[in-house]
Order: sequence, then C-alpha cells, then structure tokens
Amino acid sequence: MSGKVLITGAAGFIGFHMARRMLADGWQVTGFDGMTPYYDPKLKEARLGILQAQPGFHFHQGMLEEEGLLTSLTAEMQPDVIIHLAAQAGVRYSIEAPRSYVRSNLIGTHEVLEAARAHPPKHLMMASTSSAYGANTVMPYAEAHKAAHPMSFYAATKIANEAMAHSYAHLFGLPVTMFRFFTVYGTWGRPDMALFKFTKAILNGEPIDVYNHGDMKRDFTYIDDLVEGIVRLVDAVPGSAPAGPMDSLSPVAPWRVVNIGNGNPVQLTDFIAAIEAATGREAIRNLMPMQPGDVPATWADASLIEALVGRLPRTDIRDGVAKFVEWYRGWNG
Repeated sequence: MSGKVLITGAAGFIGFHMARRMLADGWQVTGFDGMTPYYDPKLKEARLGILQAQPGFHFHQGMLEEEGLLTSLTAEMQPDVIIHLAAQAGVRYSIEAPRSYVRSNLIGTHEVLEAARAHPPKHLMMASTSSAYGANTVMPYAEAHKAAHPMSFYAATKIANEAMAHSYAHLFGLPVTMFRFFTVYGTWGRPDMALFKFTKAILNGEPIDVYNHGDMKRDFTYIDDLVEGIVRLVDAVPGSAPAGPMDSLSPVAPWRVVNIGNGNPVQLTDFIAAIEAATGREAIRNLMPMQPGDVPATWADASLIEALVGRLPRTDIRDGVAKFVEWYRGWNG
C-alpha cells in the first residue's frame, strides 16, 4: 500500500524516522507535532528541518488535545493511513507531571479517534508500550498476557489508549493495530533516554546513574528495525480471521495489539559495556536502587508479528549503540 499518511509526533524520535522512511517509500506524508519543550526543542527542529527538505512532506503544528483540530486536518487530507505516535513519554516524568499525560495521552488520543471516526482511514495504527505488561512476571511477554496492573501512570494511560481504540474499532468498524514498543533506541533519540544520557556523561567524564545496581534487562530494539515492522504492518489490516493461535485479534472488532521488540533481553551492564566500547571510555557508575514505576526486565515474544509480516531484522546491541555514538559525536545541538 502507498498513498497519504498522517503521522502524529512527526518531529519526535520515532515519528521522525517513520516519516523519513515513508517518504522514501513514496508516500505523501503529513506530519503533526506540538513541538513541546519536554526536551530541548532544537533536536525536534533539526529533525523537522530534514523532513521539510524532502518533497511530499507537509507539516502542521498544534496540540493533540485541541478539540476538533485533528478532525479538520483529516477532513482536508483524507489520509489512507493514520500512524499515531505523539504522546507524553517517560515513565519517571509521569510521577512528576501526571496531568500532561492526561492531556496528551488520554484527551489527545481521543481526538485522534474522533478524527478517524469522522474520516475513516484504511488502517489506524497507534503506539502503546511494553510497560503495559506492568507487574506481569511471565516472560517473554506475549500479547495474550494480561495488561491489568500498570506500574506507572504513563503505562496506565497507554493501557487506556488500547481500550479506547478497541471501543472505537467495535462501535465504528475502525481497523486498529496497537504497537507495544520495547525500549527503542537509535540515532536522533531523545535526551531523556538512557543511551543519550549515558553517552553524554561518559564522553564528559561524568558519572551515570545505574538503577537496581545494574541488575536490569531490557529488550533493546533498534529504531530501523522498529520502523521496518510498522511499515510491514501497514498492509496487515485487522480483519475477521486471526493469523494463527497466537493472534491477539479481538473477537468483536477489527483490532489487535502487536509486540515490536528484538526478542532478546540484554543486561544493563552489557548495554553500558557497548557504550564504553563505542566511545572508547570507561563509565563511572553511580549504583542506585530501583526507581518507582520501573520494572526489572522486559522481553518481547515476537511470534505474532513474525506470523503477520515475516521475520524482522534484529540489530545487535553493539552495532546499534555504535551507530548512535557516531551520530552523537556529530550532533552539535
């Protein structure tokens, strides 16, 4: 499929990579972003500048939660696909500023759903998170596992988004795919993410905070691998028949949730070692207890996405970190 796509959060980390890939694939891309100052806007502006230099890209700035704004935009452009990536991100920040998550993730996502209801796309695709698995200790995490005990308010808003989207899929026949992302990292990443903070500190000879004394595992997923998964899923529109016994397709709506992860949890100490190897410097570790809202491990079961679109590339953590460090050294933000 190709045509017109609306991408919310287009100046963000994942949205930028998504928009750039779809432009390269021949799509007409309309990006939407609030350009909020959650982190240094210069990084968002630099990403946006790259996109605006490419033919086929159009940009609208605004806040998701502004009533009717997205509905007006979809009426104007009539997108074939909507990819909703805009959100207030961050587990830890949701403890400090929960209201911003209500505005962006709950009210803002409702506006996306209303826009899709008024002007139905062929496929509505929306970001969720591996944090939805919360207190679940059965691993690897599979889509059929319960997502009923969130450990952070951020995760709670994303579980709510999944439920909201399911109700619209059922009531209005909207075909919806929800993605549960697993620790996405890579070039042009956010400054509040561990890789950015660790790289900056190590290069500056400053200590890094290592939570749970380093006894943590994450299913690190390189950004290009994630984008490839979303691109392939565009044509995997939820229908009436499941792809197999592991499918999370709803029994009453054209709705499913799909993990996108590397399927290979990496110890935090090995992640730090990869940064040390890429920078050529040793980290100064400040060992800390577990932070509130965090979980000790994540691990994606990738069986469903492979059944839907085939095996995805899986970038090795050392290669992915090296690419980021190379980008970071050239970033003058």
